[in-house]
Formats: sequence, C-alpha cells, structure tokens
Amino acid sequence: MNAPAETTESHCRRIALAAAEARLALRALSADERSTLLREMADAIRTDAPSILAANTLDLASASDLPAAMRDRLALTPQRVEDMAAAVDRIAAQPDPVGTVLESRRLDSGIQLEKRRIPIGLLVIIYESRPNVTSDAAALAIRSGNAAVLRGGKESLHSNRAIAGAIRRSLRRRGIDNAFGFIETTDRAAIDCLVRMEGIIDLAIPRGGPGLIRAVTDAARIPVIKHDAGNCHVYVDEHLEGLEDAAERIVVNAKAQRPGVCNAAETLLVHANVAPRIL
Repeated sequence: MNAPAETTESHCRRIALAAAEARLALRALSADERSTLLREMADAIRTDAPSILAANTLDLASASDLPAAMRDRLALTPQRVEDMAAAVDRIAAQPDPVGTVLESRRLDSGIQLEKRRIPIGLLVIIYESRPNVTSDAAALAIRSGNAAVLRGGKESLHSNRAIAGAIRRSLRRRGIDNAFGFIETTDRAAIDCLVRMEGIIDLAIPRGGPGLIRAVTDAARIPVIKHDAGNCHVYVDEHLEGLEDAAERIVVNAKAQRPGVCNAAETLLVHANVAPRIL
C-alpha cells in the first residue's frame, strides 16, 4: 500500500524542523570553517553550471507568457552562473560578523558588559523569480552563522532546485546539509505555513514585490524584516563642465544595461541650472 502523499504543511514543517536541529552544528563552525564552506559552495555552483543552465531552460520554457523584464530576471547564462559563484566567493572573503563586540563597558559593580553580534537562529527567506537569490541568501545566512529555509517563486523552481542541490552537497560533506532547507512545493499555502512556525523559525525575510511583502506580513506570527517600495534615482549635478558625455553614458547605462533588475534607474533628477542644456 502506498504511503499517503506529503501535505504542504508537513513538507514545510519537516524541512524547518531539520534546519532548526542543524543550526547549532552550523553555529559551532569557526569563522575560517565557514569561509572554507562558502568557497566550496562557489566551486559547487561552477561544477554544476551545466545542470543549473539546463534546469533554467525548463523554467524559461514554462514562462513564455511572462513579461520580458520578468523573463530577463529569470534567465541564466554561463556568465550569470559565474557571477553567482563569484558573489559567494566575495561573501566568503568578508569579515566574519559573529562574535564582533559592538559595545563594551565595565559597570560600577565590576561586571564587564558587552554587546556582541550573534546568529539569529533559523531564517525563512521567501522570494520571487530571480534564481541568484538562492545562492545569495544561502551564502549570507551561512556567513552570519544562521540556518535558513528558502522558498522561491514557482517560475524558477527548476533553477532554484538545481542551485540548492549544489549548495546542499557542499554542506553534506560536513554533515550539516539540513541547515539549508529548500521548499519544493509551489503551493502558496507554504508561505502561511512557514511564517506561522513560532518556536521553530526565528525570523522571516520576504524579498519581492508589494504583493509578496503584504502576504508575508499579514500572515506572520514570527518577526519579519521587510523592505518597502524602492525608487532608484540618478542625479546630475550642476558642476558638469566637461563631463556631459560621461553623464549621458552613466544615465543611459543606469537604465538600459538591464532594465528588469531592482537597481535599474527609475528617476532622473537634473539640477535646474544645467537642465536646459543637458536634457
């Protein structure tokens, strides 16, 4: 007799509980060990580039009805996969935040009081179409000594699964692959399940559009760190003599290099003293 299919709630709970259990083993790693682990993750992404690109092809084939900007966010190329790996390498080279003393003073009683940075515990990161968020989020969590459960958008499921597989293989060598959990289901009910896991998940971080942010904050019973709507400005100052051509190149690049990304220019602000000439 076949076992009953796993429900969305049981799937999310199983992965979250495993990550919560593994977070202490991850936290026990030294700064150097976590740096080495991150470099191994970057190497694994490079090694798995062919399978990651093949998975991305499946996602793109299912996303023919998406707007061009969304397809561009979703699309991976060999260079973009290398950029993902290079970003993980850069995170590996960052100063380790864990244990950093922010304040220190001795009380009149003689007690030494310190404020230190420590890992939060278990994060859930919920995001939309861009597959590179999978590697970025995992790397930042590990750099800061936190376990993480990731839930990406349905349009990038195959790509995210392939990237997550490379990352988990790196963790498996140290027996802590459960410290990075990846939610396989595309059921939107998974979001509600994850952000209501009081006592298991310590913090939710939504990364996406207003609809996603609202869905997380409305359902959450755990703390949430969220961003608001952004508006990327490029400012052209009045002290422009001799730099007009450079200003034009910068302004055009800020929007036209890749219009679909979050930091593409949305507002051009020009000083009134040069506006008639430069515009």
